[in-house]
Amino acid sequence: MHIYRRQARNLAWYDQDGEPSKYNPFRKVKARPRRSNSYQMESGLAPVHTAGEVRMSEERRRRRDMTDGLAGPEHAGTFPPESSGTDGLHRAESVEKSGPEPSMRSHEPINVSNQEGQDEIPEGKPRKRKTFMNGYGSRSEDGDALSVEEGKDVPDKQKFTAIGQIKATIFNSWINVLLVAVPVGIALNYVDVDPVAVFVVNFIAIIPLAAMLSYATEEIAMRTGETIGGLLNASFGNAVELIVAIIALVDKEVLIVQTSLIGSMLSNLLLVMGMCFFFGGINRLEQHFNPVVAQTAASLLALAVASLIIPTAFHAWSGAGDVGVAPLSRGTSIILLFVYGCYLFFQLKSHTEIYNRPSPKVEKRRQKVSEGAASRGLAQIGKMTATMGGQNAQQMQLHEEDDEEQPQLSMWVAVLTLTISTVFVALCAEFMVGSIDAITASGGISKTFVGLILLPIVGNAAEHATAVTVAAKDKMDLAIGVAVGSSMQIALLVLPLIIVIGWCMGLENMTLYFDAFQVILLFVSVLLVNYLIADGKSHWLEGVLLMMMYLIIAVAAWFYPNKTEPTA
Repeated sequence: MHIYRRQARNLAWYDQDGEPSKYNPFRKVKARPRRSNSYQMESGLAPVHTAGEVRMSEERRRRRDMTDGLAGPEHAGTFPPESSGTDGLHRAESVEKSGPEPSMRSHEPINVSNQEGQDEIPEGKPRKRKTFMNGYGSRSEDGDALSVEEGKDVPDKQKFTAIGQIKATIFNSWINVLLVAVPVGIALNYVDVDPVAVFVVNFIAIIPLAAMLSYATEEIAMRTGETIGGLLNASFGNAVELIVAIIALVDKEVLIVQTSLIGSMLSNLLLVMGMCFFFGGINRLEQHFNPVVAQTAASLLALAVASLIIPTAFHAWSGAGDVGVAPLSRGTSIILLFVYGCYLFFQLKSHTEIYNRPSPKVEKRRQKVSEGAASRGLAQIGKMTATMGGQNAQQMQLHEEDDEEQPQLSMWVAVLTLTISTVFVALCAEFMVGSIDAITASGGISKTFVGLILLPIVGNAAEHATAVTVAAKDKMDLAIGVAVGSSMQIALLVLPLIIVIGWCMGLENMTLYFDAFQVILLFVSVLLVNYLIADGKSHWLEGVLLMMMYLIIAVAAWFYPNKTEPTA
């Protein structure tokens, strides 16, 4: 799922060639720099030649061999085979009598340029590989051209400037306009204002900070390879939820911790996936995705739900009350962390090919049949052969596009951006959590609604936009990887890690014994999602079902009364 998350961010943040711009507030204004095709050719990839270019090359080579007095290759149905220079001369004379082409009337050797044939190689000198940039000189100051000798790797000479990196970090997305709320939210905490204002401003400030944190993580992951990059995405993919949960845990807000984690899972499973199914399928009959990957994630989610049901049943029917709930929760959390480690090995090492299988695509639905549709349909028959024959070329092109990506930040700037974003997220989260008691004390809004509905929006806003954008582009594997993968990461990593942290802090009431209302909500949601993804297909009606389920939960959470903090 971490591989899907990285690919989904690239598709959602940057406009692809030939595709219209999407209305994604987290979209980057400036495109990511890419290597030119000359780099790919020097890396050992054979250039692609059309049939016309091949015929022209053969014709030039035949003419050169004929005028140099050398024997040409055998060609059926053209000149007879020749084995000596005299026969070649006799053939040239006969051709001259019969009226040769203007370019062949002279017996002088024809000079062939570097673009038309092979260069003459002096004896005793090493051969240099011919590159696309020959004839244009060495690399200029702006990096437009580069001459590369054989046996030498292409160095990364990309230069990072301070202004360019500031633009890429702060001014490259419209959502960063909300960064003005960061200093305002921090300042409001030290001013005598309404706690609602403190909550709202810091709530807004965390949204662009979460997007910047994801951007810095992606920049670092580009330099570390697929495995380490996957681990980085696993560590910082849900960093905002983890930070908010730790801050609430320090403030002894156990109910906020529990409801915010359950709410994050519900938000990803119902709201995000529902919007992906709806906006992706509204113009298509149906969409396909990899059912094996989706079912694997759903099975892990079912295990996480079971880890919440068992402590709840233990507390209800053991007859011992709170005794034994804390040790049971801590042992279960360690087991869940081990399961998550096994899943990372499964995804990044042993079964990576499962996550790379492409899913079939479905053409967009046509609103009406236009004139000439029948003739265009017949023309598609001839196109199918070329499409199937070019499948390998298409896969190679997609692979080259992935390899061409270049970072926009230097390593130290990316690490600094990640650190600063994390610090500001922690500050804004502390002020936001500190104002929750004041806004829920009047009874107008419950802590359950704040935790289940409001707080998940903070950390998941960027992932929400990413998943919906790639779903609209018919990349359902990536969309489901973001939605289900984020829920699974919270269930198997963030939640048990919070239990262990509470154990280290000596908090006996931070356990896996959740309110039965929250456990039932999560159980029903996972059950519904399992039913919908079992066939590996989706359509817009399934998206409506998921979103209406989330709306029902939101209404129930709004009227759910405030309860005392759980004790164990």
